[in-house]
Amino acid sequence: MATSTTLQSLLMKEDEEQRNKRRTTSTMFLKKDDEERINWVDLPPELTTSILLRLSVTDILDNARKLCRAWRRICKDPSMWRKINLRDCLMYEFDFESMCRHIVDLSQGGLLEINIEHFVSDSLLSYIVDRSSNLKSLGISIYEPMTNKGVMNGIEKLPLLETLVIFHSSFKLDLKAIGHACPHLKTLKLNSLGSGLAHDISQVGYIPLLECDDDALAIAENMPKLRHLQLMGNGLTNTGLNAILDGCPHLEEHLDVRKCFNINLVGNLEKRCMKRIKELRRPHDSTADYPYSISVSMVVQMMITSRYH
Repeated sequence: MATSTTLQSLLMKEDEEQRNKRRTTSTMFLKKDDEERINWVDLPPELTTSILLRLSVTDILDNARKLCRAWRRICKDPSMWRKINLRDCLMYEFDFESMCRHIVDLSQGGLLEINIEHFVSDSLLSYIVDRSSNLKSLGISIYEPMTNKGVMNGIEKLPLLETLVIFHSSFKLDLKAIGHACPHLKTLKLNSLGSGLAHDISQVGYIPLLECDDDALAIAENMPKLRHLQLMGNGLTNTGLNAILDGCPHLEEHLDVRKCFNINLVGNLEKRCMKRIKELRRPHDSTADYPYSISVSMVVQMMITSRYH
């Protein structure tokens, strides 16, 4: 009987010790969590800034800056708004034009890079460039109600521009004027195949494009500092491509002529490109990594635009 009582006592003592151990462990974790929360808020401003810059623009504006005064103060700092990517924002969930104007205001003239899609208008582009004279990189998708004049007026106000990316452009842009206005241009991506309703750009197939070397010749004659060039869905021919290689001696890093079906990369032209260009994308190369979709109707629209301009 005594043995049974002793055993029961030992078991009860062991249970109590286990419970105490669990309580101690739980308290330690809670304390650790509390410390982590405190440390998270009390991080050095430069580290907090680095973390916040990994968030999307909408996350910063709608969530992060509302967390505490310290974060709100950091989110108002112009250094937070040097490089802005709005391409992946869902346009129907926000008043994008107002948000974009607010971001430009927050940058206080220090905006260096901006990539926007869907919601650009002539007035918004004008608002951006008028307050961002130091802008070095601009990426836009062109849709109505944008106009050729509005786009050109905006680009011509950016003398320090080094990167210009234009998606879904059915306009006949004056590349000669752009070259003169932006003498430091190093990267040009001019894609007639842009965002659309189709699921896969590959469905465009091998629709022949109207031969036109106007863009190629304008690039060759007015953009000598180019290092990266993408002309997707352009009507240039071998003649135009040779002119670009002649007129752009620094074009060695990247050349993308996918969906440019008037180019026949064979013989001396192929050898020239292979020897000189580090990354070459050919007319019939896969577009699986292209971040936009395209419909056949867009290609037809582009062909018509090319013919009558």
